Amino acid sequence: MRFEVNGRALDADPFPGQCLRTLLREHEHFEVKKGCDAGDCGACGVLVDGEPVHSCVYPAHRIEGRAVTTAAGLGDVGSLSPVQQRFVDAAGFQCGFCTPGMVVTASSEAVQHAEDADLPRLFKGNLCRCTGYRSITDALHGVCTTEERGTGGVGRSVRAPAAERVVTGAERYTLDLSTTGLLHLAVLRSPHAHARVRSIDAAAARALPGVHAVLTADDSPATLFSTGRHQNRLEDPDDTLVFDRVLRFRGQRVAAVVADTVGIAEEACRLLRVDYEVLPAVFDPEEARSPGAPLLHGEKDPFVARIAAPERNVVAQKHGELGDVAAGLAQADVVVSGTWRTARVSHAQLETHGTRGWLDANGRLVLRTSSQVPYLVRDEIARIFGLERDGVRVFAARVGGGFGGKQELLTEDLVTLAVLRTGRAVQYEYSREDEFTGATLRHPKRVSVTLGARHDGTLTAMAVDVLSDTGAYGNHGPGVMFHGTHESVSVYRVPNRRVDAEAVYTNNPPSGAFRGYGLGQVLFAVESAMDELARKLGLDPFELRRRNVVVPGDPVIVTDADEETDLELSGYGLDQCLDLAERAVAEGGDPAPDGWLVGTGMALGMIATMPPRGHYSEVRLTLDPDGGATLDVGTAEFGNGTSTVHVQLVAQALGLPPEHVRLRQSDTDAAKYDTGAFGSAGTVVAGKAVHEAALALRAAVLGAALGLADGNGAEPLLAGGAVLLGARRIPLAEIAAEAPLVATATASGTPRSLAFNVHAFRVAVDPGTGEVRILRSVQAADAGTVLNPEQLRGQIEGGTAQAIGTALYEEVRTDGAGTVTTRTFRNYHIPQMADVPTTEVLFAETHDDLGPLGAKSMSEAPYNPIAPALANAIRDAVGVRPHELPMTRDRVWRLLRAR
Repeated sequence: MRFEVNGRALDADPFPGQCLRTLLREHEHFEVKKGCDAGDCGACGVLVDGEPVHSCVYPAHRIEGRAVTTAAGLGDVGSLSPVQQRFVDAAGFQCGFCTPGMVVTASSEAVQHAEDADLPRLFKGNLCRCTGYRSITDALHGVCTTEERGTGGVGRSVRAPAAERVVTGAERYTLDLSTTGLLHLAVLRSPHAHARVRSIDAAAARALPGVHAVLTADDSPATLFSTGRHQNRLEDPDDTLVFDRVLRFRGQRVAAVVADTVGIAEEACRLLRVDYEVLPAVFDPEEARSPGAPLLHGEKDPFVARIAAPERNVVAQKHGELGDVAAGLAQADVVVSGTWRTARVSHAQLETHGTRGWLDANGRLVLRTSSQVPYLVRDEIARIFGLERDGVRVFAARVGGGFGGKQELLTEDLVTLAVLRTGRAVQYEYSREDEFTGATLRHPKRVSVTLGARHDGTLTAMAVDVLSDTGAYGNHGPGVMFHGTHESVSVYRVPNRRVDAEAVYTNNPPSGAFRGYGLGQVLFAVESAMDELARKLGLDPFELRRRNVVVPGDPVIVTDADEETDLELSGYGLDQCLDLAERAVAEGGDPAPDGWLVGTGMALGMIATMPPRGHYSEVRLTLDPDGGATLDVGTAEFGNGTSTVHVQLVAQALGLPPEHVRLRQSDTDAAKYDTGAFGSAGTVVAGKAVHEAALALRAAVLGAALGLADGNGAEPLLAGGAVLLGARRIPLAEIAAEAPLVATATASGTPRSLAFNVHAFRVAVDPGTGEVRILRSVQAADAGTVLNPEQLRGQIEGGTAQAIGTALYEEVRTDGAGTVTTRTFRNYHIPQMADVPTTEVLFAETHDDLGPLGAKSMSEAPYNPIAPALANAIRDAVGVRPHELPMTRDRVWRLLRAR
């Protein structure tokens, strides 16, 4: 069969049932991505005879005699098409995994001649999890929000280093590599929520031609570990094995097959005969911690495995009181209380989890993986398999989104086992269904809040009770529980407060790290209760916050007055954020349809600018022979924008154009160490180390230039790739030729600062259907010094869009017996272009002495206040308080009926 790809003839012989996406990738058109393989997300988009199609559902045999155009066929790096250039100009991407498909759709005739009102319809098949779509619509309208190449230091909207590669599809992601000589791995997953494997008959599977290995619990290392990764591995319970004979959720690994193709491996999995002993299961966390409930990890030593109370299925607990809550409530003139519930949510990053592993020429294990934490993965893989740390290399290419879901070890251990068993290169890639049924999800929580206040609004007492469903394993369970009950409570000055929180094992799918790390769930309850309190007191909700929030000089504590903390209220901007959001939400916005109910709501959030208990980064910066610089930094780029900021910091210090700064990142063979890209630490930890290294190299360069100047007494300046000494110009290449100049620097992640966000909405609610329409969306952020305005704006818009999805649409449903029934994007409502309003982003004017050049982190923070702000606006509109997420139109309709 012959067809054309990007103007070149191609001969191919697709196998029966093959789709165009896999055929194109077999021929190394890696610009065609896999996001869903169901025609839902558009990451695989191409033009066929000029018409946009989803290649994952386009039969390969139908392409005969046709012309295919991919993103790579529209333009090249250095020679972009007009559409690609507009995406660069508008910073129309973050992780960039969806971008080749977006660019292809934008290049179609239908879009080129479309009216503005038609764009959401034309892009309904293109999902973006990162941007919030505003920058994409800017690109479609030819709006330029970034600066030209060769310009820009800190405080300017410098373009991402990979911008042109991303829009042409030339940027390589984890599995964008040739598959020649590669083995593939497939997993048999448990059909039972709780069972013991008595035996596995693998004879038929092993006999299938093309099968190289069948891996079961007999092959598994005996070392317990946690899939959750932190700087201190002791923060998570050791409750997991590579393969376990006891299965604790539907979808857990039972066995794996390594074969020549994915198809053969999957067929061999179907040939495995497993004898299961089905065990009693429990799915409700309240029931799970009650006497007589089935125990998930009851056999484990609580001290060795670090499980708080395995006899009650409690992985972690927190019980503490400051002052006397009962007395504080007795002193109150007004008391409010309620219970709120949040849903199980998928990260829904478009690049699924995946790893490719092999042994290098020296016999060393190499893993190329889609991870936010390559150094932590290296260390744990070495521990699990008894390898020397230096005998393992882990690196990440550009990562197609994470949101905390790739702070886990989900594929790397299986690939390691397969590589060590076969001695061959092996690849394992999650399907979209795997992401819903076998990857981690956001912790569902039940949160009860009681507040007491005097007539003037002064809080007298706060009681918060949290029950968190950690699922079958405890990865991130303790951390999410503790973090969720910290800044949500400590943001307010309350003399009497109590926190009771437990994270509980159930036979549901495992929960894990998710943007906001537990704060969003608890803030939904606390900020809803604060709104209800304001109503009962007759106070404006902004004013109630002003009277009770922490201010500089206040201790940042929860329930322990003597709590040791490294948190500092540095560069405080919450007061500005409250003022900015209050003014802005009252202005402008879309009109409400006739007959709809209109309401306004707000909420705030406070978050530490980096994780507790240490977050480390050690970087190296080298002056190159051509006068440029190479930065070795361990932080992974997955849409967090740290690559751009790191380049800006170096460029400004050395007087270089940003494109003259080269990055070698997220590779354990490059930078010495980096804890990882989580907890919004890429700017304030790794960025701080980068800035210090840049200043050190700057000093070395200026010193070397003075040595070359033979006593020239002029003040040296760095600019334009040279040192200027009066009338003399010494190029950096000349300085580099004299002697190698290298600087290193470290950052330890302490002390930590606090960032603030205030969000406000005006909404309209259709009383007949319960549909919620956002008329006005405003977020004010205390981000310290804004290093890259356009990029930071995009982070806030993206966090807002993702949180709108959590608040209004998204829920991973189960049947109540552990089976996930939400398995595709079409049954899981990720916000589309039509769903996301434009959010006005406003910045407080602050300077954080703890961050690089005064910056704070701002990746997780924007997400947290969205759900309560929307809930408060809906309450204002309909007169009834929502208590459950998501606030889907059917649930809002029921609230309206209950009035």
